[in-house]
Amino acid sequence: MIRVVAPSRLHFGLFEVPRTGDTSGSSSQRHYGGVGLMIDRPAVVVTWRGELAGRRVEGVHAARAQEFALRFELSLPPAQRRPYALLVERSPAQHIGLGVGTQLGLATAKALALAAGYNSWSAVTLAQRIGRGERSAVGIHGFDHGGLIVEAGKTPAEAVSPLWHHVALPSDWRILLLLLPGSQSWHGWQERAAFARAGSGAAERLRRLAVQEIVPAAQRGDLDAFGEAVYTFNRLAGEPFAALQGGAYASPLIEAWITRLRQAGIRGVGQSSWGPTVFAIVADEEAARHYLRRWLPEAPMLIARAAPGHRIDQWMEPSHGPLPVENPTDHNFSDT
Repeated sequence: MIRVVAPSRLHFGLFEVPRTGDTSGSSSQRHYGGVGLMIDRPAVVVTWRGELAGRRVEGVHAARAQEFALRFELSLPPAQRRPYALLVERSPAQHIGLGVGTQLGLATAKALALAAGYNSWSAVTLAQRIGRGERSAVGIHGFDHGGLIVEAGKTPAEAVSPLWHHVALPSDWRILLLLLPGSQSWHGWQERAAFARAGSGAAERLRRLAVQEIVPAAQRGDLDAFGEAVYTFNRLAGEPFAALQGGAYASPLIEAWITRLRQAGIRGVGQSSWGPTVFAIVADEEAARHYLRRWLPEAPMLIARAAPGHRIDQWMEPSHGPLPVENPTDHNFSDT
């Protein structure tokens, strides 16, 4: 058995949204790029159960995992393709701002790569084989490295944006997640249409915020400075989409909660990707539990930590019958 446990990804925002989706221009000009954070909960868990008859994927989001498995298999020479049985044991819901598509794809590809003997293939290699990294590479680099990720943006010649900075956050810090009601339609063609219609942003200011404020504050463990810089970055990064979503955030409810969290004294607050997940970064477990008890009756919530990257468990076990799926939709945000 090979089990791959992948962290979820918070996305603080992109540096640049190419006008009307145009990524042409100088071969050295970088587009997109951005900042995000890998968190340990909720996780994506994919298990390779051996070379059983046929090609079978079971569990949460099985159809999508099957697509990733097929893409990975087709990237191999025909002689190296083998039957497989995969189980997606746990996963958050898709399209809630946690980067599930990328983490599910990478966990699926990693399990199959390990089973095929490709132990050293990086997340970047796996992403290219399954077609991830069109815009953001935070979740790709975060799959291997964990922690705070700053990716530089990609040139027209690059399949995946390179890693720019990586910082492991202080182990005491906690991330409070709130899953608010809201649209989950910002993906696929809707997302591409949104990028095509997005306005111009403050790319250079966002890059400066990332490398001159967010990264240094994380390195010295300054939560207030880190949080303030992340909040400012997140809000600025949402402005190119203001005409589409009615403001810097995806809904008035998200904006109201962010204002409320800030008024409670939490500096590092924002919307992850398109939402509806809202994050709040606090000093320690005690603070996180205090806020959870305070607001749990009003919104589903979860306490997470910065994750170190994916984990691999391997063991020998007979494969008779289906494995039990424990807590398959791992987005129980009231779990303390």
